[in-house]
Amino acid sequence: MSDESLPRATQVLAVGEWQARTARDVVVVDFDDRHRRRKRYTGRQGLAFLLDLPEARVLRDGDGLLLEGGGVILVQAAPEPLVEVRGHNPQHLMRLAWHLGNRHLPAELDAGRILIRDDHVIVRMLEGLGATLAKVEAPFNPEGGAYGEHNRHEGHHHGHEHAHDHGDGAHDHGHHHH
Repeated sequence: MSDESLPRATQVLAVGEWQARTARDVVVVDFDDRHRRRKRYTGRQGLAFLLDLPEARVLRDGDGLLLEGGGVILVQAAPEPLVEVRGHNPQHLMRLAWHLGNRHLPAELDAGRILIRDDHVIVRMLEGLGATLAKVEAPFNPEGGAYGEHNRHEGHHHGHEHAHDHGDGAHDHGHHHH
């Protein structure tokens, strides 16, 4: 069956905008396969369809893909190998989050933990910072921002003209204590 003859999903319904129990089928996909504009998927019950969006976006666990002919496909985040990062206390966890954010890594933030993809260089850095690490299998729903996720709101674009300090000391504001 050619892609052109498949039913097309052309709209994403965010979690809470639709009833998951009304879904015609379910697709279970890892994070990489949830950042797409155009891709062929096959649901758990065998329904093949073509995702065909105006621009690439991240599909969230619980989102619905509206088919042109009617019906909605439920998106479920597949469990994948991740590293759970914990700190000694909230301040330490915030510091760890800052170090991860400074490297523009996709990360899922919780009150008590951060989930990241397994990356031996980053794991070594976190160990050096005193983090408690554990390998886990879980769906990955990182924070938006670094991966085109700022177009979740149609017609709302952010440029990247702003400068930001990477903590290299180049912008020392000289706090003097007398």
